[in-house]
Amino acid sequence: MSIILLRSIILYIIVVSAVRLMGKRQLGELQPSELVITILVSNIATLPLEDTDIPLIIGVTPILALVCYEVFVSWLILRLPFFRKIIYGSPKIIISNGKIKRSVLRELRLSIDDVMTAMRNQQIFDISEIQYAIVETTGSISIMKKQVKDTPTREDMGFFPESADPPQIIVSDGKILTAALDSMGFNVKFVENSAREAGVKIRDIFIMTVDRQGNVYIAEKKEN
Repeated sequence: MSIILLRSIILYIIVVSAVRLMGKRQLGELQPSELVITILVSNIATLPLEDTDIPLIIGVTPILALVCYEVFVSWLILRLPFFRKIIYGSPKIIISNGKIKRSVLRELRLSIDDVMTAMRNQQIFDISEIQYAIVETTGSISIMKKQVKDTPTREDMGFFPESADPPQIIVSDGKILTAALDSMGFNVKFVENSAREAGVKIRDIFIMTVDRQGNVYIAEKKEN
């Protein structure tokens, strides 16, 4: 049992490291080659766990080889863009100028129900509102609404607010996050003064955020 546990920990660390090395994509965003390697890695990792007679190195070596292959392919794609089309394919336009391209849908083996599902996922329920839609190489569908149907922006309405980065957490569970504090251009003294003005001690703060303008939000650990 201890051998299986030790193998499980080692393989867990190796598989997590391999996935981190390949990138932080979600399952639905994986390219075909990335999905295949992910499946192969998970299957290979189970072999030394199911049969303790198999040396651990037999399971680790192909995992590392597959990861190195994926990293090499990614590097090759960056250096040779045409190679990306060979490995990943190319996006396909399924709606252009508001018209559905049925031949492309047949080529991709997509039904109109698949398109409607993608629309609803983007809060669109009327297909007549769509100006342009394209199937990405990951299989996801990107949709652009017609201008007259799209939500107006502040610029459309004549408002031009200053752009700013979102607030960041600078205190979490009573601990000051110095890295986030430095990135926002503030120091520990600012945190202490903000906490004092709010009448709360830093150790009693559940979360504190701040934006570039110095606006602070504080949530205490006490729920009341």
